[in-house]
Amino acid sequence: MSKYQAAQRLSSIDMIERLVSFDTTSYKTNLQLIEVVSDILSGLGASIRLTWDKDRHKANIFATIGPEDRPGVVLSGHTDVVPVEGQIWSSDPFILSRRDENLYGRGTADMKSFIAVCLALAPEFAARRLAMPVHFAFSFDEEVGCVGVRRLIDDLAHLPVRPRLCIVGEPTEMKAVIGHKGKKSVRCHIEGHECHSAMNDRGVNAVEIAAELVVRLRAMQRHIREVGPFDPAYQPSYTTIHTGTIHGGTALNIVPKSCDFEFEIRNLPNHDPETLMAEMRGWAQDLVPEMLAVSDDAGITLDEHNSTVGLDMRPEDEAVRLVCALSGNNDTSKVAFTTEAGLFQKAGIPAVVCGPGSITQAHKPDEFISLEQVGQCENFLRRLMDHMSER
Repeated sequence: MSKYQAAQRLSSIDMIERLVSFDTTSYKTNLQLIEVVSDILSGLGASIRLTWDKDRHKANIFATIGPEDRPGVVLSGHTDVVPVEGQIWSSDPFILSRRDENLYGRGTADMKSFIAVCLALAPEFAARRLAMPVHFAFSFDEEVGCVGVRRLIDDLAHLPVRPRLCIVGEPTEMKAVIGHKGKKSVRCHIEGHECHSAMNDRGVNAVEIAAELVVRLRAMQRHIREVGPFDPAYQPSYTTIHTGTIHGGTALNIVPKSCDFEFEIRNLPNHDPETLMAEMRGWAQDLVPEMLAVSDDAGITLDEHNSTVGLDMRPEDEAVRLVCALSGNNDTSKVAFTTEAGLFQKAGIPAVVCGPGSITQAHKPDEFISLEQVGQCENFLRRLMDHMSER
């Protein structure tokens, strides 16, 4: 019996158990999981495209079932999970545990259950006479900035026909999410000049300069919170700015030579974060002359190590109407967290976020998904099959 024939007998729960067993924390490889996915889908006759990270330590998979000369539907999800270190779990996070009507394990909510249901129902897609193709797009390193999916999307330029729409299966309790915020992650490095603290006029205090910039970011956040722009569909309803880490100094009696801090901007889709970054750069430029007056080596560096665009779909868009019809719920919402959906939309592929589970369970110890949500996802995908099948 081939691997894919065995997989055909796996229920969604069995498949969730299988995927959860792979520790695909973002700093680790996902190749074992991708190999299983490739075996299952290629065994069903799918065409397979793989894209890799620079070390070929991780891979994205883009697999197609159905006619490839027509625009189809992308089912998108990420294979990586967040770390479990430092969290207290009631059971092994990489062994699926069932308690009452819930399934516990890392990735059950975010978002291996969606991928598992797609794989469990893939034989049904393959058995249908599809009028359009279904594409399975599973990526790496979403949790550290939607890294892998960018290579997958770039590779779609080689397809004969651009997909019609994309459904991103992040946990939304199977309700259509049509907007999410963008995210920009920035590391700021201040290079000062150290000296004895008793003679601090001869030094450049990197920690104090960092603190001044952090205070200005806080003032920027306060201003946005008060004057907007606003979109009441989001919670919070405005762009947020947050300083997450700061490191600097070696001893109390030494003027700190260097300091680093990281901040992020989570912007409304119609609020350009570059205007905020321009203001930040202006503050830095204003501080540098005073620093250089003490040391030629002093300076401030801003390194944008990740930037992901927001999603901004309209309720009347064809893709949104379809997802609402499949979910049986016409209500739509917008969320503060970021997904790969905005990147698909930017590439010209309309995208909607809709998947099983709740984001409130994501990234926590004892992460879980309910059996009811798994069932709702199965029903959603079977209605999608009906929509995509020849009449």
